[in-house]
Amino acid sequence: MSPIELNKRQEDILQIVKENGPITGEHIAERLNLTRATLRPDLAILTMAGFLDARPRVGYFYSGKKTSVTMTDSINNLKVKDFHSGPVVVPETMTVYDAICFMFSEDVGTLFVVDKNEFLTGVLSRKDLLRTSIGTQDLNKIPVHIIMTRMPNISYCERSDSLIVAANKLIEREVDSLPVIEPQEGGLLIVGRLTKTTITRAFLSLAQNV
Repeated sequence: MSPIELNKRQEDILQIVKENGPITGEHIAERLNLTRATLRPDLAILTMAGFLDARPRVGYFYSGKKTSVTMTDSINNLKVKDFHSGPVVVPETMTVYDAICFMFSEDVGTLFVVDKNEFLTGVLSRKDLLRTSIGTQDLNKIPVHIIMTRMPNISYCERSDSLIVAANKLIEREVDSLPVIEPQEGGLLIVGRLTKTTITRAFLSLAQNV
């Protein structure tokens, strides 16, 4: 079984906790000039992997890498298929104006764009829509395929992927959600979406049961 690879921010968190633990998540965030919410997925991963322990009203402290097979199996058994929600998609021909209305009506931060075969062709973020809405252009005349992020610049995951793998993709690419895809002849069929909130809830739930 391959070891979990930590990114630089997670390594920085470990060093801070080693030198200052026990330390609260808020104080760790202050030292890194980040928000507590931004660090929450990293702290959950480090706790699940056994590098950190946490105590209510005390904070995080360094525990070293646990070798428990049960702990490792619990982490790696968390799969995307068990946690992803339904996809929120729009057609390439939808206008930017309609996409803005649809995004807010669905209360999501990302829309996935599909072609006539329902295959993934692009991603629309709030920033994309906001950037386009600034100016004098008619949003009713601009189709979303003009402003969307296209392949191969789209990160995605599959239902069989580990939640750890998906979490690292979210953190490394600094995106709010990933499309869950199923490769098919002719393209990538979207079968769901995975968000930072979903992953955080999954890891925190596991942490509370360890």
